[in-house]
Amino acid sequence: MTRGRARDVNVCGVTAAISVIDGKWKTALLWALESGPHRPAELRRRLPGLSEKVLTQALREMAEDGLVHREAYDVLPPKTVYSLTDFGRELAEALAPLSDWGHRRLDRLTATS
Repeated sequence: MTRGRARDVNVCGVTAAISVIDGKWKTALLWALESGPHRPAELRRRLPGLSEKVLTQALREMAEDGLVHREAYDVLPPKTVYSLTDFGRELAEALAPLSDWGHRRLDRLTATS
């Protein structure tokens, strides 16, 4: 799915929602930020395999979509903290039932194997 679909008003609501969480790491970042604000290095430690480049890109896109707030402090060394916006928390809450469904699906797959 392309980033342009995130702002296309002529798509269904589900497509509009999925376009802002599309990608491997955005839902994991939403989950990590639900526990509170984090610095980028903390997020990378919580999500092994996430590169700095991909983290930066995902957080930038999530900020553009209004899901994440970026707070940059004017100190040395530079300090940046990311947190969920109210809109981001709302999305995380909306995704909770989908997460529950996904876990039930995985349980079914395990049971039939």
